Amino acid sequence: MAIKVAVNGALGNMGREVLKAVYNERDLQLVAATDIKGDGSDAGTAVGLGKIGIPTGNNLKEALAGARPDVVVDFTSPYSVLENIEIIMAAKARPVVGTSGITEADLEKIGAWSRQHGVAALIAPNFAVGAVLMMQFAALAARYLPSAEIIDLHHDKKIDSPSGTAIKAAEMISKARGTVIRQTGDEMEKLAGARGARLDDIPIHSVRLPGLMAHHEIIFGGLGQTLSIRHDSHNRSSFIPGVILAIKEIMSLKGVVYGLENILKQP
Repeated sequence: MAIKVAVNGALGNMGREVLKAVYNERDLQLVAATDIKGDGSDAGTAVGLGKIGIPTGNNLKEALAGARPDVVVDFTSPYSVLENIEIIMAAKARPVVGTSGITEADLEKIGAWSRQHGVAALIAPNFAVGAVLMMQFAALAARYLPSAEIIDLHHDKKIDSPSGTAIKAAEMISKARGTVIRQTGDEMEKLAGARGARLDDIPIHSVRLPGLMAHHEIIFGGLGQTLSIRHDSHNRSSFIPGVILAIKEIMSLKGVVYGLENILKQP
């Protein structure tokens, strides 16, 4: 039986890609599409699929009550994502969330909703499999080269800084190295923030420019050497295999899963 899927944020850049991918996936059934700009027009026409008989609504709660999806994919806004997740889980659907801006406190709330409603949630800072591998490689490198800095480069329309991927990478590095590495000597910032934001003493430098999509570089430094690990998403199609995998895997998950690496097959 096909998994019934709704897409929230269906008219956004990422939402359009997800909507097309879900519609074309044999094991999935697209049952609803919602967006704050939804005006009831056919969702397929809006994304170049032709008429598919699914209107694009602007009321998430009403759409879920009518369509009763198993999974809702949310690529919306950091300002609305938590409210969306609460609505999704209250409807007994499983959220697969790629929206940035989820905090540790938010994850605790989502965990409480998971227990209350008995449905799982999957939150991924990055759905590109290559980006997940980059973070895993970085965690391994941090055991031997604990001094690291992260460069987070995105298009100029991205709202939040640093990216969720940069934060997740810093968390994984910090955990793997097991100690805080402090800069030796006194530093003098001639301009505030010149050394970047810091997570457990790991500097994160965010770049936002037109022409970029989503890129991360982690630079490790050691005695007489450096190691750079970089991932580049050149377009939004890079996220689709991870999203489809998450939709299928969440049906067998419990609780809140944070990070795509938790559902990748391990060697």
